[in-house]
Amino acid sequence: MSSHSHQNLHGKLSAAGLLVTLGIIYGDIGTSPLYVMKAIIGDSAISKDLILGGLSCIFWTLTLQTTLKYVIITLSADNHGEGGIFALYALVKRTKIQWLIVPAIIGGSALLADGIITPPISVSSAVEGLRIWKPDIPTVPIVISILFVLFTIQQFGTKLVGKFFAPMMLIWFSMLAVLGAVQMVTNLEVFNALNPYYAYHLLTSDVSEQGFFILGAVFLCTTGAEALYSDMGHCGRKNIRISWIFVKTTLILNYFGQGAYLIAHEGKTLQELGSSNPNPFYLIMPDWFQPVGIVVATMAAVIASQALISGSFTLINEAMRLNFWPKVKINFPTDLKGQLYIPSINWLLFLGCVGIVIHFEESSNMEHAYGLAIVLCMIMTTILLNFYLIMKRVKWYFIAPLILVYIIIEFSFLSANIVKFLDGGYVTLLIAIILIGIMSTWYLAKKISKSYTKIVKINDYKKVLADLSVDLSIPKYATHLVYMTNSNRSDEIEEKVMYSILQKRPKRADLYWFIHVNILSEPYKKEYRVTEIVKDDIYRIDFYLGFREPTKINLMFKQVIKEMVQRGEVDITSRYESLSKNQILGDFKFVLSEKFLSNDSDLTFFEKIVMNTYFLLKKLSLSEEKGFGLDSSSVKVEQFPLVLHAPENIEMRRIDHHEH
Repeated sequence: MSSHSHQNLHGKLSAAGLLVTLGIIYGDIGTSPLYVMKAIIGDSAISKDLILGGLSCIFWTLTLQTTLKYVIITLSADNHGEGGIFALYALVKRTKIQWLIVPAIIGGSALLADGIITPPISVSSAVEGLRIWKPDIPTVPIVISILFVLFTIQQFGTKLVGKFFAPMMLIWFSMLAVLGAVQMVTNLEVFNALNPYYAYHLLTSDVSEQGFFILGAVFLCTTGAEALYSDMGHCGRKNIRISWIFVKTTLILNYFGQGAYLIAHEGKTLQELGSSNPNPFYLIMPDWFQPVGIVVATMAAVIASQALISGSFTLINEAMRLNFWPKVKINFPTDLKGQLYIPSINWLLFLGCVGIVIHFEESSNMEHAYGLAIVLCMIMTTILLNFYLIMKRVKWYFIAPLILVYIIIEFSFLSANIVKFLDGGYVTLLIAIILIGIMSTWYLAKKISKSYTKIVKINDYKKVLADLSVDLSIPKYATHLVYMTNSNRSDEIEEKVMYSILQKRPKRADLYWFIHVNILSEPYKKEYRVTEIVKDDIYRIDFYLGFREPTKINLMFKQVIKEMVQRGEVDITSRYESLSKNQILGDFKFVLSEKFLSNDSDLTFFEKIVMNTYFLLKKLSLSEEKGFGLDSSSVKVEQFPLVLHAPENIEMRRIDHHEH
């Protein structure tokens, strides 16, 4: 897909597009009415001030945080159509400010950690509705089996999404609106909650036992905003902005409906209202409708989880391209744009989700763990957004108050969520810290490795290579010898490549090829450039690939050679007489170099730790040949010590025979 058609994606508005957007993007935000009001009230008695204050907080959070920050401002920051914190980082990377990598890695890790807790909390909240009929029903096995089915169908891509998820979410949002509206008619007083005074009153007085910390519960209503930005590449900005008007309306109606119902039962606690399942979301339904409501809610919860899982795949894919994550296998299940499936991440997420369900059991316990990680992610997005706006030359008197408002809002949410740390927040933070560790190690190791790589000029070796290629006293190694190189300049090459050709075991070939792959900061592009170093002897090919393109070097390289032959730029018929008579192609051999940590390398203590961890992670990740999409029958992997230039001269004294 070209970047041009990508821009169309964001300008396009269609009924089908709006429908699919409902199915893919709003799952997470859309299912929050299942647990937000329940979390706000907790065990305290219902009072008018508490309900109006809570509704006011929800309304203003959705307006300032979700609508203004994400839907209006952040969605404008797309990297050739792709959204998400790594896409934003790829944009601000151009400012050359080194430390911006820190918020990118923390935010990305926090978002992934959040992906492990959203599916369990949404599915559990929905399934717990079954307790209306059977108060002692064990929900854990049901939740785990639903999650297992959900993760198993990932490998088929989300073709189902458009066909089944979108209409399902349309039903869900309509149901939210109708249920809420019916209750609101009985009590129009809830509209007072639009006045921010009630939110202020709730946070500063002792209306609620939780006081200011009630923000931790309120925050749950906007947790899906970050996922909404990550999934932008699937649906297009315009579709998201227009459909959000509908989604926000239905959410507000439902919250206010729950509020109207609760104000009517002032003075009671939730437990007294519905002993088996004290969730205001289910309480506002007529009894005859409850079975339908539970089924629809469970479906919506499954779809919400889907949004985060596909968002995690996108995130890991971008992290790999930015050198934050080990190379892992990626499948492209459908030809639909932006559809990918990463088996290793899929099953790791599944195990994480099962762990969470078994550890917390109840959705109300998960609420404690939920939110802490995502607040971190939002703060990191705000930091990157600040630099994005500066880069876009927005006037400082717009940027300063805007960023200040969000820093205040998000730090308030963070401090209100900090109390959740001991109640379960440590779980998501622990997961996030492990992810931050992996990303930082991978990034630093690549940097260290680069700083210890010695680069030489190809010119110094032109003559010896040309001589080697015709030296018949050396047995021929391959007709085409291909090396992957990291050197960005076409007149330079790593010293180890020359070492491999000339010293390890002299490798005679008719043609030497050096291939360099550049990953671009835009998603879809496939271009290449050929540099002729010595005619019919040494060539260099540079590939320029978008960060969403699969790296299939084998196929691309053959394609390039085919095009060069058609243009008459290179003669690749075999130089063996019997074969060249019959126009038979020569053989190809790819040589990849793998580094290992040598004992006499002069690394600092810190570098050694990073590199050892890196080599450990590398064992678990895809091999270079699979990463480049090479055919293993034509690949030779050579081992090199990380530091070739070990201590040069060792002080030694020669002794004569008579000395001993």
